[in-house]
Amino acid sequence: MSNQKDHVILPDLITKEPLGPLVRRGDDDGFTIVKWVIYGTFEAEEYGVTQANVDQLKATSTDPVVQRLLGSGSEDSVKVLGLDKDWLARVIKATGNYGESFERNLGSKSAVNLPRGRNKQWNQGGLIYAYPAR
Repeated sequence: MSNQKDHVILPDLITKEPLGPLVRRGDDDGFTIVKWVIYGTFEAEEYGVTQANVDQLKATSTDPVVQRLLGSGSEDSVKVLGLDKDWLARVIKATGNYGESFERNLGSKSAVNLPRGRNKQWNQGGLIYAYPAR
């Protein structure tokens, strides 16, 4: 998109299928991890965990959900995935939460400048809702 004026994002809803990352067929462990990374970034956004504050919240938060997300609590629910307790803290530190990633790649901080619209959190009128990371 060297010349942004040559491109238009249409206001019409053309399709509604969910698009997202893929893993090779039969890689059930890889699929499960990718799925939970996405859910984790959704939940991190909902609880205000960002790339900028992940270390501080990991060290100081008393919220049991935030502690579970960042691996600072006593719960080790992701052991079944073969991941350590800090896995999501490292993801957030590297990429940010879902909202930060959206804004950087598609939203107002990108060349695309796409409004969040339905990609907002459920509690802000959008469709983004994560399973609790337990």
